[in-house]
Amino acid sequence: MEKISFIIPCYRSEKTLPVVIDEVCTTMEKLSSRYDYDIILVNDASPDGTADVIKGLCEKNERISGISFAKNFGQHAALMAGFRYSDGDICVALDDDGQTPADQVERLLDKLDEGVDVVYAKYDHKKHSGFRNFGSKVNECMLRVMLNKPKELYVSSYFAVRRFVVDEMIRYENSYPYVIGLVLRSTGKIANVNIDHRARMEGSSGYNLIKLLGLWFNGFTAFSVKPLRIATFIGAFSAAIGFLYGVFVIVRRLIMPVDQVVIGFAAMMSAIVFFGGMILLTLGLIGEYIGRMYISMNNSPQYVIRDSWNIDK
Repeated sequence: MEKISFIIPCYRSEKTLPVVIDEVCTTMEKLSSRYDYDIILVNDASPDGTADVIKGLCEKNERISGISFAKNFGQHAALMAGFRYSDGDICVALDDDGQTPADQVERLLDKLDEGVDVVYAKYDHKKHSGFRNFGSKVNECMLRVMLNKPKELYVSSYFAVRRFVVDEMIRYENSYPYVIGLVLRSTGKIANVNIDHRARMEGSSGYNLIKLLGLWFNGFTAFSVKPLRIATFIGAFSAAIGFLYGVFVIVRRLIMPVDQVVIGFAAMMSAIVFFGGMILLTLGLIGEYIGRMYISMNNSPQYVIRDSWNIDK
């Protein structure tokens, strides 16, 4: 009998989390002839009473384990912590707000039985806000361009992954983990299955613009050098344009009388501002890579655990 480990990052979910857990337990009772299961809840330093709710759930049910971070490290760090403390043959990640229906987890598991290593839930109609949907589209584009994600593959926060892929993912111990990048570099056998998406039970998404930008930076700086190659291409292209323009100016100066040559001050200043901005942008990008390398070399932790319940340390 295979064991399923449910990994649930938690933030501002003191009211929704018990409902999600009840749904997981009810669903897995129906599948008890096929699977054993446990649940790992990771509190990402939520400012409400989420930690107390997790503690209470762990006291009531020995299948539930809880981890509470000392500060907010982000959803992907919470997933990595859950993966490290899991021991299931299959890990299933889902949200704490009820939007990812645990009662449809069998669809993910059945797809794994077809021979794939990772299965992502795909939604025909997402019940996110317009801002979150826009962020998802930008993230989708970034994944295709920077991380070579197949165009037909849809990635989401609700997915099931086999143990050997999890073991490969948790070998990554540097700062700024990015779970999707770790999955894409571990296996090519990734599939989708259609799942219904629900509206949030309560509250709003914890992702704001700053957090989304940070997530995108994590993705392409941790697992891709394409931004540097793009900067190199732009630099080479700009240098070629500048050289050709220089040749054009010299030839025009030799052919035309001095009084017919119009000095383009505005054009020159525009070129200086443009190329100066590109140089600063490229230097900033290089600095971002170097800074993250420096932080990783200093062994900055992915997360710090303040408390834990039903966890074998």
